[in-house]
Amino acid sequence: MTDEAAPGETLDGFFGRRVLLRQFRRGHRAGLDAALLAAAAPAAFSGLALDVGAGSGAVGLALAATRPGARVGLIECDPASAALARENIALNGLGARVQAHEADALAPRARRAAGLKDEAADLVLSNPPFLDPARARASPDADRRRAHMAPDGGAARWTVACLALARPGGDVMLIDRPERLGGFLAALEGRAGAAVLKPVYPRAGAAAIRVLLRARKGARTPLAIAPGLVLHDDEGGFTREAQALLAGEDALAWGDAR
Repeated sequence: MTDEAAPGETLDGFFGRRVLLRQFRRGHRAGLDAALLAAAAPAAFSGLALDVGAGSGAVGLALAATRPGARVGLIECDPASAALARENIALNGLGARVQAHEADALAPRARRAAGLKDEAADLVLSNPPFLDPARARASPDADRRRAHMAPDGGAARWTVACLALARPGGDVMLIDRPERLGGFLAALEGRAGAAVLKPVYPRAGAAAIRVLLRARKGARTPLAIAPGLVLHDDEGGFTREAQALLAGEDALAWGDAR
């Protein structure tokens, strides 16, 4: 294992360079959404966390690098991306606490075959595929298409799979576009509660471009909305809060919503 990029790949610093990440030059690449999702976990989190749809492993590796008490599973169905995730585990010296699982997270039989147990995770995180095949034009790049196009059943099916992996009382955290929020919330009905929404705004006064969602399996507490996160200041740079989150220096503040 070398710390140089292979042909067709880049070697990038991620989460304030706390993680080195091999990524394909083409296809989906980790960015702001992955960093915010990793920052959404509690600062003192310990236990088993699963990164569903992990790609090259950015979210789960960032979590492991900044939460020493975390054990992490990276779940990815694409063989090439799963292989890259395994390389990134070794590259960051996290093999003792992080494991890659090549499996379709939406299929219970495939999860079991990959050694994943339902209702075992203390925390499940996911940045789901976000494009509706009926409304969006698919990318000609196969890897990008696979990462971005939502499966049949979309947000609801993805949420149900994440909840299946979480233990009773465990948390599920997702990041997605605001227009898909209805599907996620519908899937929580009867399965999870104590849901908290945290809008993400590009700048003060603008409409939200992302929503972070946290829910607790088996809870019945009503929905709450936390104070939003503003990414950019008036000069166009990142706000202090956003800088700290994206650099892995702080955990996301959910307010006192729960």
